[in-house]
Amino acid sequence: MAKVVDHIKNSQGKTLFSLEILPPSTGESIHKLFDNVAPLMEFKPKFIDVTYHREEYVYKKMPNGLLEQKSIRKRPGTVSICAALMHKFDVDTVPHIICGGFTKEETEYALIDLNFLGIDNVLALRGDSIKGQKSFEPTPGGHRYADELVSQLSNMNKGVYLSDELQNPTPTKFCIGVAGYPEKHFESPNIKTDLKFLKQKIANGAEYIVTQMFFDNSKFFEFVDKCRAEGITVPIIPGLKPITMKSQIFNLPRNFFIDMPDDLIDAIEKCKNDDEVKNIGVEWALSQSKELIKQKVPCLHFYSMGKSNSIQKIASQLF
Repeated sequence: MAKVVDHIKNSQGKTLFSLEILPPSTGESIHKLFDNVAPLMEFKPKFIDVTYHREEYVYKKMPNGLLEQKSIRKRPGTVSICAALMHKFDVDTVPHIICGGFTKEETEYALIDLNFLGIDNVLALRGDSIKGQKSFEPTPGGHRYADELVSQLSNMNKGVYLSDELQNPTPTKFCIGVAGYPEKHFESPNIKTDLKFLKQKIANGAEYIVTQMFFDNSKFFEFVDKCRAEGITVPIIPGLKPITMKSQIFNLPRNFFIDMPDDLIDAIEKCKNDDEVKNIGVEWALSQSKELIKQKVPCLHFYSMGKSNSIQKIASQLF
């Protein structure tokens, strides 16, 4: 298996294809996931990202009338999903590793498991706050920011583990990716501050950037120019999401803090049903993709959100 940056180096300037998938919901068969991924394998994705979803809390009423807080996970962890995808499709996988919900020791244990499985790529993220929290609160003994997580990964690549008692520990060989935000992270006061934090993640050992979804290519190109001006030279991979439902013109901006072009919104509002919306979504993402390929981006990274039909239509015309 290969690292993401090696796939890019060996591409001979050709734009690669990759995607991000959601783990199946707890209790669902993994075959549902396989069925969504299988149609895309003919386009030879070089890697598949697998998202991680931290625990949520619910309150259950006890017989004595008091409420008991219980932790639940709506989707399983990424380690087993990544291993299953590698075994089924012989493809590199990129598990998302997050700060929230883990101590540094728990993070190290998970990374050791990934290393044993031969998974050499990870995407290091802070992660979202727990539902109901106003802002992100780190787990006691865990990382507060993604740059700290990148440092832990980088240290393990140098053979530096948390325990001082290990004798000659074997260095890991993780290729570390991080997230970038063409329209800035919603918690950053401005793009300059956001780029400062991004640059710190690169300085700590990150080797490539995958962007948040965007629907206006000019924002991506401006983001790349600003990164380069700040001395950030690593590959920057654009993230794309084909619109599939009319409700997404409201949900995506609200959930991901992004803007949508007027032309896209106008076209979707004219649609009579979601089938028409899907056609618009494919056309828009295809147009974005063609322009990005012309500009020789290293890879097109598609956010599938558990559905592959639209991405299959786009990939069939590009790869």
